[in-house]
Amino acid sequence: MSSADPASLDRRSLLRAGAFIGAVFAGSALSRDALAQATPLKIGIIGAGHIGSTIGTFWVKSGHPVMFSSRHPEELKSLVDGLGSLAHAGTVSEAIDFGDVVFIAVPYGALPEIGKDYGSKLSGKVVLDAGNAVAARDGSDLTAETKEEGIGVTSAKYLPGARIVRAFNSMGYKYFESESNRAGDRMAIPIAGDDKDALNIASTLVHDAGFDPVVIGSLARAKDFSQGNPLYGLQLTAAEMRKRADALKQ
Repeated sequence: MSSADPASLDRRSLLRAGAFIGAVFAGSALSRDALAQATPLKIGIIGAGHIGSTIGTFWVKSGHPVMFSSRHPEELKSLVDGLGSLAHAGTVSEAIDFGDVVFIAVPYGALPEIGKDYGSKLSGKVVLDAGNAVAARDGSDLTAETKEEGIGVTSAKYLPGARIVRAFNSMGYKYFESESNRAGDRMAIPIAGDDKDALNIASTLVHDAGFDPVVIGSLARAKDFSQGNPLYGLQLTAAEMRKRADALKQ
């Protein structure tokens, strides 16, 4: 009998992690210490700027192998050298191939190009999307599209087939730096997506970055915590975030 395909093994690890975190967020009594024992996931990061490098660093420190990517991977040497053996640098294509999960942390205006160049590679992957559309930077047409259709729905249009979860877009990176693993009740991170397993996996990665995940709803509800909307920029506990989110449904 031949040895197992490494890709199949990676897929099984991904599913085990998703099932584990799903049980936790379904209401089991497992502690945060038990939660932290979920199977490590390989994460490819597109965009090694403030958000990508900050959140990626949290994941490396929690035990996940991470590949940071750039058009010039050699420029990431100091970042990955400082993080140890779990951190790697590569091209965007290499990061997508590396990751069980892909984290997109680039200006939102780059998303259509990413979809055009790498859409087939991203299809079927769990993709965490952290971009916000800003007219002065990303163009008025794309920004208007996100406001009219909803930013989560717009992302799904440009990355067809990807299992998208909107996450880590609700505030600036300096807040993530200062609030990760804060004492007492941790800061909530709102997330939204249409794929249940992808939401489970995103939830464990939010936890491992030092925050409490709060599922707001489907991708259509991702607009609630996009820039300029009611759940954006809030430093709340999970209970407080759920209360605010529930109020928006009424």
